[in-house]
Amino acid sequence: MVGNLAASELTDADKQRARQQWTEHPCGTHVAAGLEVGARRYFDAIEHARYNIYSPWMRETIGFDSFADKRLLEIGFGTGTDLLQFARGGAAVTGVDLTPRSIEIGRARFEIYGERGEFLIGDAENLGFPDASFDVVYSFGVLHHTPNTELAIAEIHRVLRPGGRAIVMLYHRSSLFYWGGLIFKRGILQGDLFRYSVAEMMSRYVEYPPTGEGPLVKAYSRAEARRLFRGFANCQVTVNQLTQRELRPFGRLLPAAIFDRLERSFGWNLIIKADK
Repeated sequence: MVGNLAASELTDADKQRARQQWTEHPCGTHVAAGLEVGARRYFDAIEHARYNIYSPWMRETIGFDSFADKRLLEIGFGTGTDLLQFARGGAAVTGVDLTPRSIEIGRARFEIYGERGEFLIGDAENLGFPDASFDVVYSFGVLHHTPNTELAIAEIHRVLRPGGRAIVMLYHRSSLFYWGGLIFKRGILQGDLFRYSVAEMMSRYVEYPPTGEGPLVKAYSRAEARRLFRGFANCQVTVNQLTQRELRPFGRLLPAAIFDRLERSFGWNLIIKADK
């Protein structure tokens, strides 16, 4: 149900941990440490880091300016960074998030930049909207944290209008981060595979929780992502998100064409675009 979800209604422990994680540490806000929370400089710092430093490919790949006059829903909007770009591009935007703090931050951000949006507390697995409510549903780095990802994708399909588009990012298991950073470095060299399961390692290290136990984190192959979206048409799955730091000490020496090929094969993000 969209509205004010009490903690008692979030009976699944994984959703409780997700709400706690992003209430205490909203995604991406570490880059604005030391700045006044909710101030314009705070939001500018988050936006600059996202699109100019960490993920410079996002603006072109996502196409924030492509949905003017469309009704767009973002599931798990966090601090509203991407949702703001869609609003600037002319979309009529609605954001749902599990955390009340995100609602507060999103409203404050849109007010500062003079944009309009609707912000609601909601659960990706049970969207409180009628069938065929939106032209576009967007979710970036969220659905791999919910227990029933397949149900969440079915909800996206339900609330999309015929011909509507889903744009979703899920973590990529066949990535350098997963096999190099997590399994090899953390798991084998540091011995964590002898202490934790892979699922426990994902929870502990991917989202950097302040305590040992973090939110549920899953990762998918390209084939698995396509199966998740088998109820859609024109499903396209691409790979992005690799940094030169992950390829050190050679990353800065690689020609751009080679780096681009590696990113599109072994990046950490699967970008799924599919139509209803």
